[in-house]
Amino acid sequence: MAAVLDVATFILHEHGPMTAMKLQKLVYYSQSWHLVWEDCELFPERIEAWANGPVVPDLYREHRRQFRLSESDISGNPAMLDKPEKSTVMAVLKYYGKLSAQQLSDLTHSEEPWKGAREGYGPGERSYDIIPLSAMAEYYGSL
Repeated sequence: MAAVLDVATFILHEHGPMTAMKLQKLVYYSQSWHLVWEDCELFPERIEAWANGPVVPDLYREHRRQFRLSESDISGNPAMLDKPEKSTVMAVLKYYGKLSAQQLSDLTHSEEPWKGAREGYGPGERSYDIIPLSAMAEYYGSL
């Protein structure tokens, strides 16, 4: 199994430079759809329901204080992804990669996994609650 930094580096390698927020959302969608298509997680790190959408704290610590990221900014190894993992990420990039960071953030805000994890929090209020993998698999599996 790949680590989130491996997935993030692969995304940047395939898509090119992007904002940190966009990278976080593409990593989230990669995890979500891998759960649906392969019935297993893409990476083991947790995803939290932050105010601006889903965030993987381990990835955030890697790119903290950087707005725009390129492949060399993340210390992952894209060769760690196997063929099914790469296939998932490529499908996610094909569908979601053309959207802006704000469009991706707005989309996650309209979907049940993030909304459910944010229940009881006001807009902009800090939260470190985990978005359960089961909620992601159930929601995206029903689409």
